[in-house]
Amino acid sequence: MHRFVLALLLVAACSLLHAAAPLGSHPNLIFILSDDIAQGDVGVYGQKLIQTPRLDRMAREGTRYTQAFCGTSVCAPSRTSLMTGLHSGHAPVRGNWEIQPEGQLPLPASTATVAQMLKGAGYATAVAGKWGMGMFDTTGSPLKKGFDHQIGYNCQRHAHSYFPTFLYRDGVRFELPGNTGKGVGPIYAQNVIQDDVLKWVRAQKDKPFFLFYAITLPHGNHEIDDLGIYASKPWTAQQKAYAAQITRLDRDVGQLLDLLAELKLDEKTLVMLAGDNGSSFAPDSEIGKLFNQAGNGLRGYKRELYEGALRQAAFARWPGVVPAGRVADGPWAFWDFLPTAVELAGASYPAGYKTDGLSLVSYLRGGAAPERESFYWELHENKPLQAVRFGSWKAVKNGPDRAIELYDLATDIAEAKNVAAAHPEVVARAAALMQASHTPDPNWPLTGRAARRQADSPTKKGKGE
Repeated sequence: MHRFVLALLLVAACSLLHAAAPLGSHPNLIFILSDDIAQGDVGVYGQKLIQTPRLDRMAREGTRYTQAFCGTSVCAPSRTSLMTGLHSGHAPVRGNWEIQPEGQLPLPASTATVAQMLKGAGYATAVAGKWGMGMFDTTGSPLKKGFDHQIGYNCQRHAHSYFPTFLYRDGVRFELPGNTGKGVGPIYAQNVIQDDVLKWVRAQKDKPFFLFYAITLPHGNHEIDDLGIYASKPWTAQQKAYAAQITRLDRDVGQLLDLLAELKLDEKTLVMLAGDNGSSFAPDSEIGKLFNQAGNGLRGYKRELYEGALRQAAFARWPGVVPAGRVADGPWAFWDFLPTAVELAGASYPAGYKTDGLSLVSYLRGGAAPERESFYWELHENKPLQAVRFGSWKAVKNGPDRAIELYDLATDIAEAKNVAAAHPEVVARAAALMQASHTPDPNWPLTGRAARRQADSPTKKGKGE
């Protein structure tokens, strides 16, 4: 009888272990996307004037990447690449396309997101901050793209204000009494969003979850409710506010990491953080010059396709899995996140779905970056741009009527010397890769702006996104 009871207890214990397996074997996933933060803004990348103690600690407790590439160098297409696993030659959104009176060109119903795949694997899902891939009455609504919960902004233009008159929760508008939407008010939107995020994570502590935390900090408008340690600095108002925004981002990331520790979810949670594009300011601008955003020696910034516009600050932290203190130089790109998340979650792709990405699971664990033939980017803002990296070569085409520029990144990381004339065979290969990587789309012609896009955006938009 004693042996029989013991056997029953063992069976029950095994059943409990099996029931808990999804959380133990498939980690929680958090991707923090900071709007416009650059490598040069963070202490571990060399910043001296802005304090980022929690981001620096996150880097020390995990891995820092020197060649993490965004989807492309403005908001909507970069986020689209992250969510869909498609680079900007295949993605349905390849530029900032404003829709009046509120919103951006929506993701089509036929395009799946990482949230849909993880939800299918039993994950709770939430998006917080700025969405920018379709209003709630369109096919691109986050609530139709796999997210159970939403808090914050949808439209990119609306997200320019840190004291907006309203926000959205689960697609329902709610007012922020006393705010003007013009930099004045009692309610700082990021505080509302942060409180909601912490509450949501706490509620998911006993089941696997995916959080896409698309923080608007430090994107302009550069508004902050407390300048803190920068109030007395001999800087301009914009410089003070920008520094305070970075440090507020740092604080809020720290609060989230502290909550994971409190809930004993540290070792069950992969946290990745990245900017949505490279440096946002010209080296001689008010912010770029003071904070030395170009101190990494890279050329270019937002709305370009040189390395300085495409590489961004990026960390991964997962205690016991992601090596602590590692600085990894191997390249990866936003479209790699989807296959990484699918593998870690034990999720499945929709029938026939093809991703441009490669899983980073081995790389996250300390292995080498995945090998591939090339990286490819498009950007459709004022004129269509293309870029491709293969081996140490980087090729850039700055418009339909421009010749391909060629740089050898092994000897010229600053992309200062165009060597196209000396390597016609390499230029020919770059042209072939650009052609092969671009799927024609009437919304995104390589000859100029689509007529429909002009009609949707009667005034010049995209400058602040």
